[in-house]
Amino acid sequence: MIKRLPEGRGVQSIEVGGRLLAAMVELGKPAMLRDLAAMAKVTSAQAHAYLVSFRKIGLVDQDAASGRYLLGPFALQLGLTRMREHVPLRMASQAAVELAAETGLMVTVTVWGSHGPTIIDVEESVRPVHVNLRVGAGYTVTGTATGRLFAAFLPEEIVGPLIEKELDAGRSGPARQQRERMAADFDEIRRRGFATTEGIPVPGINAVSAPVLDHSGQVQFAITLIGPAADLIVKGDSEQALFVRRFAENLSANLGFRPERPGDDAAAPILPFGFGRMRADLVERALPFARPTRRSR
Repeated sequence: MIKRLPEGRGVQSIEVGGRLLAAMVELGKPAMLRDLAAMAKVTSAQAHAYLVSFRKIGLVDQDAASGRYLLGPFALQLGLTRMREHVPLRMASQAAVELAAETGLMVTVTVWGSHGPTIIDVEESVRPVHVNLRVGAGYTVTGTATGRLFAAFLPEEIVGPLIEKELDAGRSGPARQQRERMAADFDEIRRRGFATTEGIPVPGINAVSAPVLDHSGQVQFAITLIGPAADLIVKGDSEQALFVRRFAENLSANLGFRPERPGDDAAAPILPFGFGRMRADLVERALPFARPTRRSR
């Protein structure tokens, strides 16, 4: 994740050109000049001048047959360099620090390890939360928000054996009914884009967990917010739960993920220029969270 530095004097023409490149990214396919100009809010003549320069340096190509513009080989090189330099788990650790500071609640970052959901980072809350979570510990698959999130988003052949193991460990009720309930639960988690628990497995403690996806749509890690029921409301599509989902969506955008339906009303818009600008906007809308005193680190 990129820390936003203080803004100085910029070059307006570069920012205008950036809007054209952002329009090409948003469209995701070769586009006509007039469409790019409209999205970038410039005239077609202005857009053409920028695109000519972009073609000269390889940022943009133009299809000879249709005249449509698409991103060029230099844009690909920039993207590949960004991916090589970008370390998802380093981003995750910094994201956990920021989310904990903004909400005042506990945050964990979890990956899928050889023994299931494994915590790789824990950021403590401002006020103590009496849960025993530490780096290297694991979540159960069926009994926690984080575990159920992985179960919903990972392939059955990966999560199935652990689910069966937990079911065989003494869960009450017929196994078939439990599997049917879990299948419906996983469908709902995929639809909503996050998983929650209320007072489970620790009474009085709620959690909401959302996935961070890479450019191929694979789950890289889960980011989970944990806090007392009085401070973290997760029932239904609460503002706090949606906040965590949007937070994760913008981390996903930094890893190159683009949703299949970017027009979904529930989703936050994906910005092409990094996470910090969107984070500031989300924080302004995170009304249910108290504004804790920031910790020095």
